[in-house]
Amino acid sequence: MTTDVELSSLDLRYQSLRLQQAGLEERLLASIAQRGIEEPLEGVEAPACRVLLNGFKRYRCARKLGLATVPYSSLGNDEAAGMLSLLRAAPNRSLSLLEQAAFLEELHHLHPMSLGELAAEVSRSKSWVSMRLGLLAQMSPKVRAQLFAGAFPVYSFMYTLRPFRRLNGVTAGQIEEFVVALSGHGLSVREIEQLAHGFFRGPESFREEIRQGNLAVPLQRVRNVPPRPDGCSEFERVLLEDLERTQKYMQRIMGKSLDPRLQSRAFHAQSHLLTTAILSRSRAFFHTLRQLHDRNGQA
Repeated sequence: MTTDVELSSLDLRYQSLRLQQAGLEERLLASIAQRGIEEPLEGVEAPACRVLLNGFKRYRCARKLGLATVPYSSLGNDEAAGMLSLLRAAPNRSLSLLEQAAFLEELHHLHPMSLGELAAEVSRSKSWVSMRLGLLAQMSPKVRAQLFAGAFPVYSFMYTLRPFRRLNGVTAGQIEEFVVALSGHGLSVREIEQLAHGFFRGPESFREEIRQGNLAVPLQRVRNVPPRPDGCSEFERVLLEDLERTQKYMQRIMGKSLDPRLQSRAFHAQSHLLTTAILSRSRAFFHTLRQLHDRNGQA
């Protein structure tokens, strides 16, 4: 049953579990100004208030428009049951993957419910629940705050940044550093992808520009890079692949060379021969690399 309730009677304690989307909210504001709130807000009944679970964008729009009352539908008296109700109807309630994950985390840790109980209650598999909980576990509090505030695109985190975690040397701290530096700048998904490649694979000077918030220079540099490898000749593509492999193996060797497990005489004998050969070519190799680097900067 839908009733009109005072806007001031709604408790917003779960607002942080829902994504903020400025563009969508602006369009909703215009619609509500013309036609009013057509879909009721949803929540559960607490002893002294109504705890809002669904309709935070409509709530904020109502406040901006100075509305005293809003249409409201109760999901019962139990917060956990209300969240489960929303999760079961997630497609109809337009709950994003991240919002589903946030509700599941709340139920898992604070109410609490086991993985199996959650899966059974929402009629999903354990892997469905586990994947969503694992997604939030990969985020630091700062990254999570930026994503839920709408300051950094969820798509970019999911499909651009997460794969970088599989690269040697890329840490959760660096992911956080990148997200915080780019949040709120209104960059496109494509621009974020280009900057991510420069930040995690490029020189320290590129990373420092991004850390300082000076995005104009690194953006101009990545815009000069062809969006696809098709912009390079076959010979150029082969050299780019060789450079990527070189960077990868340099990181691996630096990470492994001090490992205390390197103890056998056979290893040390063969390693000595190989490192001697590599070191004998190091001056010529780095001279050539510097020349290529300088040519790249002038192109």
